[in-house]
Amino acid sequence: MREAADFCRYYAARLRAGDLTGSQPLGVVVAISPWNFPLAIFVGQIAAALAAGNPVIAKPAGQTPLIADRVVALLHEAGIPRPVLQCLPGRGGDVGAALVADSRVAGVLFTGSTAVAGGIQRQLAARGDVPLIAETGGINAMIVDSTALPEQVVTDVIASAFDSAGQRCSALRLLCVQEDIADRVLALLDGAIAELELGPTDSFSADIGPLIDQAARLRVEAYIDAMRANRHRVLTRSLPDNCAKGHFVAPTLIELASPWQLDREVFGPVLHVIRYAACDLDDLLDALAATGYGLTLGIQSRVDETIAHITGRARVGNIYVNRNMIGAVVGVQPFGGEGLSGTGPKAGGPLSLRRLVRGAPLPLAALARPAHFRARRHGGVAFRRRGAAGRGCPLSPARPPCGLPQGIAGRPCAGLAGADRRNQHPRLLSPRRSPRPCRRSRSLAAPACRSAGYRQPSAGSGRPAGRSLVVDAAAGPAGPG
Repeated sequence: MREAADFCRYYAARLRAGDLTGSQPLGVVVAISPWNFPLAIFVGQIAAALAAGNPVIAKPAGQTPLIADRVVALLHEAGIPRPVLQCLPGRGGDVGAALVADSRVAGVLFTGSTAVAGGIQRQLAARGDVPLIAETGGINAMIVDSTALPEQVVTDVIASAFDSAGQRCSALRLLCVQEDIADRVLALLDGAIAELELGPTDSFSADIGPLIDQAARLRVEAYIDAMRANRHRVLTRSLPDNCAKGHFVAPTLIELASPWQLDREVFGPVLHVIRYAACDLDDLLDALAATGYGLTLGIQSRVDETIAHITGRARVGNIYVNRNMIGAVVGVQPFGGEGLSGTGPKAGGPLSLRRLVRGAPLPLAALARPAHFRARRHGGVAFRRRGAAGRGCPLSPARPPCGLPQGIAGRPCAGLAGADRRNQHPRLLSPRRSPRPCRRSRSLAAPACRSAGYRQPSAGSGRPAGRSLVVDAAAGPAGPG
């Protein structure tokens, strides 16, 4: 609910900041949203397209039409004209395909599977310059070296792999643990999984709920059975009695010998584990890159050089350091992937609206820091923290709510933790200091310090534009990923 409201407020703020001054809308935009975030992503797509001046045909997932219908009704009540926003539910293969093929459609927003996104891309390419903004899944990995704290690793892995029963596009799919600490980490992880409670989501004690439908459950169960038949080590438990009816799958660990053995995304509470030697880190990074996916990556390490080496080579949209890999805050953690994991600007970022218009002004390479922020250095990394004059941090209409990080001495800043949820200004802390709840919202959030369109990386940084980096922060409110 809060994420949906954040999208609306953020895109309105981008308009007030003049992002689309002098531009022209594309025309009719089709927004195709997934079932796993039936409110947040659905509203985010609609809000972006409407903010850019386009009429929208919103096509929700076949499993969640009622939420979509209610959202559109509320938007009509709020003043959006009915001819400008229409909801068209139905099966993707029928309704979605017909919409994409219609010559009157001038742009498509899509969140879903890589296979469907590829089909849409080929169909639109035959028509010429019809923008496709797609966010798909990925074989998301977390790399854990021998300096990581096992207890912290386990906590972050449990949240990343099994929150929402693993039904997040950003969810952890492949845990890569350095062999020196693998036995201890896996023993702790197995014990932590044993404490998780499965049950209906209307129960406050339930940690893991059901999968979306019977077809999803059967696919995941068939995959686990196939891996067991191929003599992989599989750790799972029996379902409790109260989960005998429904689409529940117990959290499962599958140990692999190589990342090459994982060739697809398994959308459920299934975590694959591999062990790697320290000398094979580069080979591991090559294997992850060879999958073609690039959505999220987690790093658990206390060695700055290791973190810098991995982030310099990784080609993914969002990188999370010493924290879990889920949850992205609109405006400060734009979310999206590279390669098979997405195309176009990230959702909830300063470039989101520009792809939905023609003739948008060029984005600013950098903006001046707010006067009430002052810079400091810590451990060779640039940070800012709020000064005494910054209490409250009222937003100016001329300054975007994302804070737009600008580095020190021409370098992008490389670490953030904590955020003021009401003002959406980053509140920057040292990565060696525990994040504090925001006094205004009592929430823990972790804004990304580098995101698509904020500014170009400095020469020789080895880091392309378009990726978000989140450092050592407790998970914020669950976002699109």
